[in-house]
Amino acid sequence: MSIQSENWLPRHRLTVDEYHRMGEVGLLAPEARVELIEGEIIDRARIGSRHAGTIARLIHLLTAVVGDRAIVYSQSPLRLDEHSEPQPDLALLKPRRDFYTSRHPTASDTLLVVEVSDVTLRYDRQVKVPLYARHGVPEVWIVDLENALTHYFRSPAGETYAHISATERPGLAPIVALPGVAVDLSGLLPSPSE
Repeated sequence: MSIQSENWLPRHRLTVDEYHRMGEVGLLAPEARVELIEGEIIDRARIGSRHAGTIARLIHLLTAVVGDRAIVYSQSPLRLDEHSEPQPDLALLKPRRDFYTSRHPTASDTLLVVEVSDVTLRYDRQVKVPLYARHGVPEVWIVDLENALTHYFRSPAGETYAHISATERPGLAPIVALPGVAVDLSGLLPSPSE
């Protein structure tokens, strides 16, 4: 019997404050690639060159189209509630003069979350997308490098999104929370034949 498979066992769910204290006292190494999801510390996948390059390209594309209307936020904490602080690959945040130096952004500060997935598609779709939906993040994109698809999740509705779609050739992608703003993703993914 594996204790991890026994869901009936009571568990202590860490709070975000406890999680931060663990880092402050050295229980979590500064370079640890982890995030807090539903009170559990989850190891994050390493970032390979394809993943990193895709994030860099997205930062470039998003910065060019949003200007001062949003802050492009990369691989940094997003505090969703007392027990969850994921670190999405990218997020577009509402502008703040302090650029969120006084506190981590919350779901209500978030306009868009982007997850780049090479080996994490199942985790992103089954864990992170429902988490973002529950907290009202208006839009999530998953850039699926393995299958050369871009998945769009718009209009949160409970544990899911009311509008879900995927495309091989994304082209111009509107950002729902920024009317009139769209980013050209046409060169982001290789064509299926490449």
